[in-house]
Amino acid sequence: MTRRSIRRVVLVGPPGSGKTTQARAVSDKLGAPHVCIGELFRSNIARGTPLGMASRSYLDRGELVPDEWTTEIVRQRLAEPDAAGGFLVDGFPRTAHQARSLTEALNDAGTPVDLVVETLLERDEAALRLAGRRSCGSCGRIWHVRFNPPAVYGICDDCAGALEQRSDDAAAAIQHRLDLYDRDTAPLLELYRRQGVLATIDASGAVEDVTERMLSVLGV
Repeated sequence: MTRRSIRRVVLVGPPGSGKTTQARAVSDKLGAPHVCIGELFRSNIARGTPLGMASRSYLDRGELVPDEWTTEIVRQRLAEPDAAGGFLVDGFPRTAHQARSLTEALNDAGTPVDLVVETLLERDEAALRLAGRRSCGSCGRIWHVRFNPPAVYGICDDCAGALEQRSDDAAAAIQHRLDLYDRDTAPLLELYRRQGVLATIDASGAVEDVTERMLSVLGV
C-alpha cells in the first residue's frame, strides 16, 4: 500500500504493547486523528455521562465493557467531522462482535479499514510494562517508572500533574486483562489476515524503534 491509500487504520495487540503510545506518535504523520477507546471511556467517566458511569465498574476490574456500549461510543467518535478522511483506532475492536459491527458500519459508509496493525509482545513483557505504567491525571500522558520515568517521581514533566496508576493496571487486573485478550481479541487476527489487511510489527524494545517499524508498515 502507498501512504495515500492507508487512511483508516486499526491497532490490535495485548494490553501493554504500546498501541496508544504508537498511535500518538504516528497519527500526525498519517494525517488522521487518533481514536483511543480507553480515552473515550475515561472522558465519559470524568464527565459523569450515563455511559461512563455504567462502564466504570467493568474498567476497574479489567473486564471488557459490553459490546453494545463500546460499539456505540466508537460509532459516535468516527462520525465526527475530523474522522471523515481517516482515523487511527486503538483498543477497538476487542471481540468478534465488535469487529463485525465495525466492518459493517465502515462498509456501509464506503470507508472500509485499510490496514490492521498487530503490535506483537510477549505476555511477560506486557505485564511488566503495565505494572509500571503511570498516567497523568491532567494531560493524559503516559510514563513508566522503569522505562520512561519523569524527572520528578510522581509528577508529569509536561504539565506538573500528578501521576496515577490506573485501577486496571493493578497486578490481579493485569493478568485478567491478558487472559481476556488471549481469549477474545487474539482470534480476530486470523479474521483480518484472511481479509488481507493484517500487518504485524515487533512491539518490544525502545519506543523510537517501534515507531520506526510502525511508520514502515504504514508507508509513511
